[in-house]
Amino acid sequence: MQRICVIGGSRYFGKILVERLLAAGHRVTVINRGSTLPPAGVEHLVADRNDEAALTAALGSRAFDVVVDQVCYTPVQAAIAARAFAGRTRRYVMTSTIEVYDPATAALPAVPQDTPVPEEIVDPAAWQVAMDLPWNDDAYLEAHYAEGKRQAEAVFARAGGFAFASVRSAHVLGGGAQEFTGRLAYYVGRIAAGEGITAHAQALPTVFIHCRELADLLVWATTAGFTGPVNACSDGPLDVHRLVAIIAARAGREPVLRTVAAGERASAFSFDRHYAMSNARAKALGFSFGHSADWLPGAVAETLTSEPSPTVRN
Repeated sequence: MQRICVIGGSRYFGKILVERLLAAGHRVTVINRGSTLPPAGVEHLVADRNDEAALTAALGSRAFDVVVDQVCYTPVQAAIAARAFAGRTRRYVMTSTIEVYDPATAALPAVPQDTPVPEEIVDPAAWQVAMDLPWNDDAYLEAHYAEGKRQAEAVFARAGGFAFASVRSAHVLGGGAQEFTGRLAYYVGRIAAGEGITAHAQALPTVFIHCRELADLLVWATTAGFTGPVNACSDGPLDVHRLVAIIAARAGREPVLRTVAAGERASAFSFDRHYAMSNARAKALGFSFGHSADWLPGAVAETLTSEPSPTVRN
């Protein structure tokens, strides 16, 4: 049994994570702003993580074996958390994103298109941090989401005082109405209605992970001994054409695609740039992934029978 603190953890795979940790017998504390109550048996601390004094006061004299940070988007938030949890935890796990590898958002080393992107392409220990950028401006943060995540990782990697690991999640699907971004619901809705999906003619593959598989990986990361980044994605990269074919087959429709040229705007999972991740490091460390083609039809079925949920982002 470990004492685990989850920052966020009130929706989607964060909620599943908390339930999994409880089921495994851990003592769980959730910190959020109070809008959502955690499950029974979880200690609930109400604080705004952006307010360092309030966060420190809420923590009191508590200490934890592990902190899992589900909602860190900026280096400023990372710096506040690093100070608040200094001396309170031996391990800190941050949920990050595949978008740190997006070559459209940063100058990164080139990787051949047939080579899944390894973690070392973005080294948080070497990434430049700019704390004076307008990270508290919502529009700026939305436009610089990937850079905010890269710099947050960099702050934690240099903080010291605890072992740090980041989990770089692929595009998260599954869970029906709880689906995190609303993107699968968009695809399923249009395809089920016989409407077209815009796609690049030479669309490149990307990677996905089911919400429950990601929750399982985060539980594993709390007790694993690795540090640094690890990619979290199911086996079986998919390009948008294959993705649409799987959805259409499950929905009983014929796929309708409208082709756009490279550089033009297309639907959310159509990419004309390469950054499909490798999950080799997580496998070498002992985690076993499922295959996207195995769980995606079930995720589509969940979405077909669910009410739509608002679009959100992590």
